[in-house]
Amino acid sequence: MAVELGVLGPLTAWNTAGERIALKGPLHQRVLARLVVARGRVVPFTMMVDDLWTVPPSRAVGALRTFIGDLRQALEPERAPRGQAHLIVTEGSGYAWRGAPESIDAEKFEQAIEASRALPHSGALKTLDTALALWRGGAYADFGEQHWAWAESSRLQELRLLAMEMRAQRLLDVGKAREAIPALNAHVGEHPWREEGWRLLALALYQSSRQGDALAVLRRSRGKLVGELGLTPGNALRQLEADILQQDPRLTALSGPGSAAGRVWAQATASYNENMAVGARGRLRSSVDLLRSLAVAGGEGLIAARRHRLEAILAAEEFGDAELTARVIGAYDVPAIWTRADDAEQGVRIVDAAQRTLSALPLDGHDDARARLLATIAVESRGTTTLRGAEAAAQAERIARRQEDPALLAFALNGVFMQSFRCAGQSQMRDKLGTELVVLATRHGLPMYQILGRLIGLQARCAVGDLAGATVHATELDRLGQQYDSPLTAVFTTWYSALFLAMSGQPRDVVASAYREAASHLLGAGMPGVSAGLLPLALLSLTVAHGDAVDFDPGTDWGPYLPWVQPLLLDAKGDRSAAMDALREMQDPPSDHLFEALWCFVGVAAVNLGDHRTMERARAALSPAAGELAGAGTGMFTLGPVSKFLDQLSAALNR
Repeated sequence: MAVELGVLGPLTAWNTAGERIALKGPLHQRVLARLVVARGRVVPFTMMVDDLWTVPPSRAVGALRTFIGDLRQALEPERAPRGQAHLIVTEGSGYAWRGAPESIDAEKFEQAIEASRALPHSGALKTLDTALALWRGGAYADFGEQHWAWAESSRLQELRLLAMEMRAQRLLDVGKAREAIPALNAHVGEHPWREEGWRLLALALYQSSRQGDALAVLRRSRGKLVGELGLTPGNALRQLEADILQQDPRLTALSGPGSAAGRVWAQATASYNENMAVGARGRLRSSVDLLRSLAVAGGEGLIAARRHRLEAILAAEEFGDAELTARVIGAYDVPAIWTRADDAEQGVRIVDAAQRTLSALPLDGHDDARARLLATIAVESRGTTTLRGAEAAAQAERIARRQEDPALLAFALNGVFMQSFRCAGQSQMRDKLGTELVVLATRHGLPMYQILGRLIGLQARCAVGDLAGATVHATELDRLGQQYDSPLTAVFTTWYSALFLAMSGQPRDVVASAYREAASHLLGAGMPGVSAGLLPLALLSLTVAHGDAVDFDPGTDWGPYLPWVQPLLLDAKGDRSAAMDALREMQDPPSDHLFEALWCFVGVAAVNLGDHRTMERARAALSPAAGELAGAGTGMFTLGPVSKFLDQLSAALNR
């Protein structure tokens, strides 16, 4: 029986159903707390007796054994009489707690703090919030003053304060100073000796356009430290005060609504509307530039850009000017990271328009326009099996490299990336492509393609289990997203934070919770091609990776992926005949980010159902990815090593 213990507050035990376990009286609880404080070390009988009673009774050891027996019965009720105990064990002349470290909330808390250090800002904030939520009061609340608990209680309390300050710093790092202020106010009020708390509060106030309040806080900190504690403020506080007085630009927060930037925008758009004729071709070309900016803003902006883009192309075609239409189509070089289109029907219509325009362009010259049209075809043909998309990507890349135009080459490489999912096991190729994009974009000031290159690199490193490399990309993505107002980057880094937990071997419920939290960030992001069915697939990946029984609500929305998970779902319900029919009717998964993951789901169903033909198909499709993690190339979730599924398929086929 799995047991979870809570020591970040009153000592509490829960079973797997989340129900509290009765621990009998205060002395029983003191025995358990004393063993847990030892963190796996053996506590001798004599020490236990001395720690339990100021004046031990005559039969103290016997009483101690009774307490231990009662605790074993409560914590392991399924254990046979006189059976081997697994949680509280006898070793030599003492007892020791042998529960899993992650079964204790204090251990979870420490692991989360450590994990947050390597995570990008969004993931770190969620991890720290989850960690701090574990606290229900003081550490070892009922025993913190006992001499045997005091050191551990103090250590955990110190870690809690550190976590609160780490969280505040992360909020400042992402421009959310106002959100940090309430908690920091309470923090310095309760712990006035912590200079870092005062520094963070003053900085948060300054970044919230409250310079006077920031200086007042620094004066108050000096009064507390000098007047009440006899301490001289450290260098960090003194330097911050000097920087605020000088209004050092390094301290300035991001511009908000009503800023100078907003006024410039309003004035410029008003002047444009007054001076540009309504029917002018220039207005049409400028509209496409505006749509590009809308698209990278995400959310409603992305939805609007997608809706108006096709209208702009059709309007350009009405002029009968192939060069104008090529400009309108090719100017929308918005980086694309996901291989399932948000609007597949629109994608087909854009490809058709690009093909028509290619045919209408004069044969001589216009290489730049031709390459942009070809790159558009490659990007908009994502996830399809037609050769035209791959051919267009290769042609666009060849022309772009001859043209020596960095922006054109970046667009062409985006097309190459979109067409790189035609078979499994291409993470190494994509990693090189992402690296080239980062170098190219950094050198020539193309920030959106710098973000794309980092995203490609993150996905490629995840595919091979390189967490260190992926985290470097994620951290840089958070920085770029903030610097260039690209909110969609945080969506992907939040998912990476959840994947990080899965790849780090965190408990299944922790990972599942992180997946659900990440999915919430997709709401309103304007990316249905990404969000549709993704959360159920991520949760199913956990089920399959752990070898658990498949059990999902019949109303679960699997989006476009239902055909490839349906055999598993039907078999789990006991309808083997329908499951076999679903396998026989199934076409190959689409050529997209989920290619390997879907084949793994299919392969598991085929093994369970004994469908040799489908097993052969799955093994052939997955073999090129034998050294990768299934699904991890999404940068969002994983089922574990592809090799594990290949071994299962081979073993089943050889039986």
